[in-house]
Amino acid sequence: MSSWQSDFIHANGIRLHYTRTGGAKPPLVLAHGFSDDGLCWTSVAQNLEANYDVVMLDARGHGLSDAPDQGYGPLEQSDDVAGAIAELNLARPVVIGHSMGAMTTLMLAGCHPNLVRAIVLEDPPPWWAADFAPPFNEEWKRQTHAWLTALQSQSRESLIAAQRAESPHWPEVDLTPWADSKLRVNLKFFDQLSPFNIDWPVVVSGVRCPVLLITGDPERGALVTPEHKLALQEWLPQLRMLHIPGAGHSIRRDQFTAYLRAVRAFLAEVADDSTQLTTGVKRDPDLE
Repeated sequence: MSSWQSDFIHANGIRLHYTRTGGAKPPLVLAHGFSDDGLCWTSVAQNLEANYDVVMLDARGHGLSDAPDQGYGPLEQSDDVAGAIAELNLARPVVIGHSMGAMTTLMLAGCHPNLVRAIVLEDPPPWWAADFAPPFNEEWKRQTHAWLTALQSQSRESLIAAQRAESPHWPEVDLTPWADSKLRVNLKFFDQLSPFNIDWPVVVSGVRCPVLLITGDPERGALVTPEHKLALQEWLPQLRMLHIPGAGHSIRRDQFTAYLRAVRAFLAEVADDSTQLTTGVKRDPDLE
């Protein structure tokens, strides 16, 4: 980790921070969820850096990236990632996203289909489903703002201790980045949040690359239900789906071994361009 590169680029009109493991290896871009930042992928990056050039981006308003006065929807965020891929000269990377970052990733693949090799979606908010809408009303904003404000009033050490007690199965190496991300997220993020005017069927239908959807247990807080999977399947015939039991919304932290095994298997498969534009919903035995 000491050899990882931490730097800034200008993309899509703002300054974005990234951390990169480096090396002449296939590129892998990681897009974090709301209130996390790039280094929240530390455990994943440490396990994949021997074989991949892992790039962990801080989304706008998060980490050390700029927090502009507007533009916090998935379209702007996906254009940020597209700009970063171009600025860093990454040749058709695989992109993995969690939660907010998963929808950024899905938007990226739909709007820039020739830019990515494949994508992995870790429990995205299922905005493509008719029965799911972003909860960006004033009450949600108030509650979430209060939650983050309370976290930011605490020390890093107290945040780490509390999260360790709440989630004892999380990789230890991820606790400090998680705490740091909460202390650094810019509350300006809330000022521009509003329901997104996006035609998700059109966006999703534009995705041409292989897609792996990883889901957890809704009763543990995961967002994607079986009905949401079926809705996504209608527009993504190449979709692969994997359910990891015993995981909530943060699947890779709750069930790290199973998550990493699934990601490794998928990455190995899509390394061959012949897997592009596969059809039919598939469940690979190696991903089960």
